[in-house]
Amino acid sequence: MVKNSFISVIFQEKKEENCGSVEFQVFRFTNKIRRLTSHLELHRKDYLSQRGLRKILEKRQRLLVYLSKKNRVRYKELISQLNIRESKKR
Repeated sequence: MVKNSFISVIFQEKKEENCGSVEFQVFRFTNKIRRLTSHLELHRKDYLSQRGLRKILEKRQRLLVYLSKKNRVRYKELISQLNIRESKKR
């Protein structure tokens, strides 16, 4: 997981900017994904949380595809900051 200090720095940077930006939405989805992943490590049979995790992953993936098409530089910077692997499909 990303260290809390790093998360708070990114969050404060994004708070001053537009909260509806693609980067901010991806950041929020990434935090939810990490939280749900740690929850599912403890509760393996929580199928509703698994479904929610898949939905959030799909939303984040759609946003990342959109950002990669619109601005490749911002996309590369975002995935390096959040430590996300680059998707294979586009």
